[in-house]
Amino acid sequence: MDYSAWKLFLDAVELGSLSKVAVAYRTSQPHVSRQIGELEDECGGRLFQRTGRGVVLTELGQRILPKVRTWVTSTEQLSNDIRTTAGKPIGTVRIGILPSTAHSLVSTLYYQLRERYPLIQLSVREGQGAQLETWLESGNVDLAILFRHSALPKNGDTYLTEAPTYLVSAAGDPLTAGPTVAFSALDGLPLVMFCRPNSWRDQFDQLSAQHGVSLNVVAEADSLSLQTQIAADGSAYALLGPYAIAAAMKHCRLQASRLVEPEVPRYLALAMSPHGALTLATRTVMQVTREIAASSVATLAEGLRASAE
Repeated sequence: MDYSAWKLFLDAVELGSLSKVAVAYRTSQPHVSRQIGELEDECGGRLFQRTGRGVVLTELGQRILPKVRTWVTSTEQLSNDIRTTAGKPIGTVRIGILPSTAHSLVSTLYYQLRERYPLIQLSVREGQGAQLETWLESGNVDLAILFRHSALPKNGDTYLTEAPTYLVSAAGDPLTAGPTVAFSALDGLPLVMFCRPNSWRDQFDQLSAQHGVSLNVVAEADSLSLQTQIAADGSAYALLGPYAIAAAMKHCRLQASRLVEPEVPRYLALAMSPHGALTLATRTVMQVTREIAASSVATLAEGLRASAE
């Protein structure tokens, strides 16, 4: 196994173009093509399909990708471990995160790691829930911070904290003037929600059916900034968590009231890729993330409660 050759293979997968790989490696495209060709000869089959726009993985390439990524990561960590002294964590940890948690939790994580564990490099990718699941399964990220709806963790998830749901409106709206609002108030209310398919939408459909509430979804948007802008304009109400609301309040005037009777909690979870290695650096990132999350949601919720009062 030639580490440098397989690292080039992974970079080609990431960039989707041999010419871009050549630029990154400061070499020529024919040289990169020759190295990929040698890999394909060793594997006994084509790893990439050449297209007009670049390269995409063949079926063989897709099958071996997770194993190659795991091997390369393990090799890099072995090198880091050899260079590590006094048990200091070192290496890159790739983490996927939802847009609603990106600017607060992960920025805090970044600064704490830089101060306490400067040899850890954090690589952050932002995506929606289904995309994060795909990245975990394929090994594109080592960890992901995402929301779950079940109160019981599954598949090795670590639950960080519980996050309530808020009805979000324009500032001054009488419906969200108090600290809480009943779920029944959603009946016929104009709402902006995430596009289908979406497990969050599915949960609200089930709850509305159980409580005889008719959801009036007048707009769909996966963009949190668009949802909060629509709410701030007074065109519709949004149903969001404290992270998304706190981030949006920096740019627009909003008002939020916690949904009750019933409450609709979500659970902030830390998930690990089945293809990832539980290195010292990964374990350290997980521990620091748990420490931050333990206090962040409570602090955000207290701030929203204070603003409502």
